[in-house]
Amino acid sequence: MANEENKDFNAMLHDSKDMPKIQTIMDAKSIEKYGGDRMYIAPPMDYDRIMKQIPRGMVITIGKIREHFAALSGADFTEPITAGIFVSIAAWASFQRAADETPYWRTLKAGGELNAKYPGGVEAQKEKLEEEGHVIIQKGRKNIRYFVKDYENAVFDLKEII
Repeated sequence: MANEENKDFNAMLHDSKDMPKIQTIMDAKSIEKYGGDRMYIAPPMDYDRIMKQIPRGMVITIGKIREHFAALSGADFTEPITAGIFVSIAAWASFQRAADETPYWRTLKAGGELNAKYPGGVEAQKEKLEEEGHVIIQKGRKNIRYFVKDYENAVFDLKEII
């Protein structure tokens, strides 16, 4: 995202438009990739609600949140593009609020990767995760990326969330 300081992310967070909804997709490649044609689209507030429930010292991936939403809705999968956008909106909305913080830094990208699109970028996320006891490792020489080491051992089980 660009020009974050000029956007009202809390307004975006609360704008559910016509979501949640399930769409039937027709693209054969997508159906094969995602294992079905029923695609769930969750509103931004649903991502924020889940992200708020990840306890200190635990993490979650965007993919795990998507799997959770698909299972709850009876869909085959949750739309991946809006998921990434809505997680970023939840992070920036929390950053803009004075109260009711969402611990967005606990939500990771695939493979336990830190998210450069969060407020303060990977450095801020790295600092917050290290404060909670996680070890952050760097991968790559030119395209440097950061990951939570052994993140799989700290993934929160979303089955505990209603």
